[in-house]
Amino acid sequence: MPYPMPHHPYKVLNARQKESFNFQKVSAVLADYGFTTILLNDDWGGADFIAQHVDGKLFMKVQLKSRLGFYQRYEGRKIHICFPVKDNWYMYPHDEFSNVVDKLLHFKKTRNWNMKKEYNRPRAPQAILKLLEKWRLQPLADTPPVGV
Repeated sequence: MPYPMPHHPYKVLNARQKESFNFQKVSAVLADYGFTTILLNDDWGGADFIAQHVDGKLFMKVQLKSRLGFYQRYEGRKIHICFPVKDNWYMYPHDEFSNVVDKLLHFKKTRNWNMKKEYNRPRAPQAILKLLEKWRLQPLADTPPVGV
């Protein structure tokens, strides 16, 4: 393989490869917050991966998505939804944030929610991103390089 290796464009990846790529990216960010991640081969309790904090007490079931969304199948399952917007990752508790957004948008009264049992947006509205701010993950700039 030639070195340095060329970058591989995200847009040419298939759906499964994109999910693997996104898992690796968000895992790196979560490491800055003291989490290790465990990829699940098959959704377990609705989760794509588990995030385990170094304190040994906090475990989160996380569903990786490509966009903001709410899903009836995750209600009551204590799932966090994680998705990217540009260079940021957001990871919100599904049920808690679903209730907040429904009070603003009343999406649980929409045809899509009642027929498809889900509501998602290709682009999160600015007002919703503002509410999501407390769940935005940022890579820490002062993380030392490995082995130092």
